[in-house]
Amino acid sequence: MNTNYDESKIAPYPLPELLLKTDGRPVQTADAWTNQRRPEILALFQQHVYGKTPATWGPVAFATKDVKTDALNGKATRKIIHISLPDYPAWQGMDLMLYLPNGPAKPAPCFVGASFMPNHAVTSELDLPLSSRSGSQDEQTPRGAESTRWPLDMIISHGFALATYHYGDIEPDSTDGWKHGVRATLSNDGPHTTWKNGDWGAIGAWAWGLSRIADYLHTDLRINAHQLAVIGHSRLGKTALWAGAQDPRFALVISNNSGEGGAALMRRNFGETTATITQAFPHWFTPTYSSYANNESACPVDQHMLIALAAPRPIYIASAAEDLWADPKGEFLSGLHAQRVYALFGKQGYGVTEQPPLDTPVGDTIAYHIRTGKHDLTRYDWELYLKFARRHLAS
Repeated sequence: MNTNYDESKIAPYPLPELLLKTDGRPVQTADAWTNQRRPEILALFQQHVYGKTPATWGPVAFATKDVKTDALNGKATRKIIHISLPDYPAWQGMDLMLYLPNGPAKPAPCFVGASFMPNHAVTSELDLPLSSRSGSQDEQTPRGAESTRWPLDMIISHGFALATYHYGDIEPDSTDGWKHGVRATLSNDGPHTTWKNGDWGAIGAWAWGLSRIADYLHTDLRINAHQLAVIGHSRLGKTALWAGAQDPRFALVISNNSGEGGAALMRRNFGETTATITQAFPHWFTPTYSSYANNESACPVDQHMLIALAAPRPIYIASAAEDLWADPKGEFLSGLHAQRVYALFGKQGYGVTEQPPLDTPVGDTIAYHIRTGKHDLTRYDWELYLKFARRHLAS
């Protein structure tokens, strides 16, 4: 399968109409968007891309496993909170790691994101117990291996908390990983489930985990639960976008290099495509999504509509110059086309119509940058996210 990196080879691609209801009537007000068009688009993403999250799972339980009040040389308090479902004891639960700034007297705004590695990889602190998941390779993950993506000192010094969990706690990231995760647990047929069109995939499950963290944060008096920013990188950037679309408790949404199935327009067929992603990672999506491989024009949604589902909340989309696989221009264009919805709320978008130069952030309520470098979540990215969050959440 040949990968296209040539803009001149992209065929014209009319996008699905954002502000036209399924009955053909135009959407002209914020109220019409919120109460009529938005539910239609959310349902279309459930049916055709990510699947529908189950409506019930019973009570959610929180158990504090560990508290360190002088973390990061006294700058923070670190908590480990085990989150479980009492009605579904077969699920082993998830371990939330929360860093809280010790300085502010008032409740702190908080970034919420899933990590690719266990909690001990997010921090270099030596006293955090290594993960000991049964049958996993988590114990072999080096301590601090993912710490560059989570600059704790920077986040804490700006007065923000950080809440993370290992996405493998929800579901291992493999074709059959769902059999050992929350999707099998919540299914009536368990590991023998046959996933049908419209049933949720792994991205939906990982996003569900982010919302369970929000459940806990609403109980912690040191967190301002009205100032939660959901963030994710790569496949977890797709997850953050879907979590933000479904859960309005996330007051700000950040997509970092999320690419195909995330912020990038699927119809552009630049870099990773619907065909390549559904062949390599079919478990991420609802089964319907694979039917649009090499047939993107038949899909009733595109990713500018996913960005618009966050409106009127602020959203930040970021790309990297060497990450052509994620189609940086396609990521930019999704935000550009979503501006029409934000305008209904009197909100400003990029303020430009062309993709900006490298390392030149643009935007207001919708923001964007493309930075020098590769597919990663860097300190430069965090500097801009913190500035954006301070402007929109902590002001």
